[in-house]
Amino acid sequence: MTKLRALLLGIIAYITWGLSPIYFKAIQQLSESEIIIQRIVWSAVGCAILLLFIKQKQWWKPLWQKPLYIWVLVFTGTLLSANWLLYVWAINHGFMLEVSLGYYINPLISVFLGMMILKEKMRCLQWVAIALAMLGVIIQIILVGKLPWISLLLGLSFSIYGLIRKMIPIKVIPGMTVETWSLVPICLIWLGLMPNAITLQPIFWHSHLWWLCIFAGPLTLIPLIFFNLAAKNLPYSTIGFLQYFSPTLIFILAVGYYNEPLNLYTLYTFGFIWLALILFSIDSLRAYKK
Repeated sequence: MTKLRALLLGIIAYITWGLSPIYFKAIQQLSESEIIIQRIVWSAVGCAILLLFIKQKQWWKPLWQKPLYIWVLVFTGTLLSANWLLYVWAINHGFMLEVSLGYYINPLISVFLGMMILKEKMRCLQWVAIALAMLGVIIQIILVGKLPWISLLLGLSFSIYGLIRKMIPIKVIPGMTVETWSLVPICLIWLGLMPNAITLQPIFWHSHLWWLCIFAGPLTLIPLIFFNLAAKNLPYSTIGFLQYFSPTLIFILAVGYYNEPLNLYTLYTFGFIWLALILFSIDSLRAYKK
């Protein structure tokens, strides 16, 4: 694959993730629980179809040889679903700016967890970047009087998910297949216990919401596949730059389209995070060139 094609796939992946709030706003007639159930079920169906076409015929071998990986994937699937649930709830309750902030600080949390868990060495600029990010959060607490818990939980949960997936030798699609299918029975029971669930009403199956819910599968899987193809064929520094597309688009949507209030104190927090990310990107670029 050429670098140009890989770059285009990476851009498409991150733009898709950045614009996904539009999709979740479009189906906000459903409860957050129903949206996540639909996303898990249709992602599971999509993963099963993809497994029939990918050339990983012995994808099950690591799971067969070490069944503990199955339980690890059940845990990561649960963690990812909780991340999705909080994400959708925040989007549909007017907290898109906190979602944006969460995914801005995600790479910084990942670096910190890498140091704590994987014993990776942190460089000077990385320490400065993390200190600035922490300062931004502290300013939010002091000036606004509350902890940006949505941002922290989104960033932390996705970082922990990525860390665990990095530590086990299971590829993306097989791993997501186990993650999603392990949750399908729970989702169906959960849905059955919702007496007023819109997705259980006969009219749902003849409405546009039905087709929009099916789209949850491709919306989840296609950018993930594109991202992995891009990551294999692009320099690390390029991927590091692209990852800021998503929270930037969410920020623009929140302020420019959905008119979420952006006060001066919140802008201070974003300012410190942006400065931290500039230093982080400079450090990553230097490390890659070496």
